[in-house]
Formats: sequence, C-alpha cells, structure tokens
Amino acid sequence: MAGKTNALQKPVQLSGELEAVIGKGPMTRAQVTSKIWEYIKGKDLQDSKDKRQINPDDKLSAVIGKDQISMFKMTAAVSKHLT
Repeated sequence: MAGKTNALQKPVQLSGELEAVIGKGPMTRAQVTSKIWEYIKGKDLQDSKDKRQINPDDKLSAVIGKDQISMFKMTAAVSKHLT
C-alpha cells in the first residue's frame, strides 16, 4: 500500500471555468474543495438563513449552475470540471 495515493490526493486537471474561480491546476480534489470553500466564504455566498445553501455569483455559476445549490450537490457539480 505504501506509495499509493487515494483519489483525494491525486492531482487532477481543472476546467477553465473552475480555474477562473480557484486558480491554476493541477490540484488535488482536497485542494479544490478547500479553495472552493475559501471562495464561497470570501465572497459571502452562503445563504444567510440556511448555510448549507450556496448562492453562486457569476464566476461560480459557470461551474455549478446559476441556481442556488446545496453544499452536498455542489461537489458533484464541481467534479464535472475535473479530469
């Protein structure tokens, strides 16, 4: 098992839309998730009444869609931008 990396530690390529939000890849999935949360918190995109809901701005909507999205569905939306 030594030397094997799991899916979270393996660097992935990012789409142009995702790079516009979190910066240049490649990054690990863990880094992508962390950077997306930094972006969401930095831009105050969590719904004020329900913190589990994300209200995407123009940049983030290119990645996860224009509608409000639950933080649980966001990971699946973001994974479409990783290769």
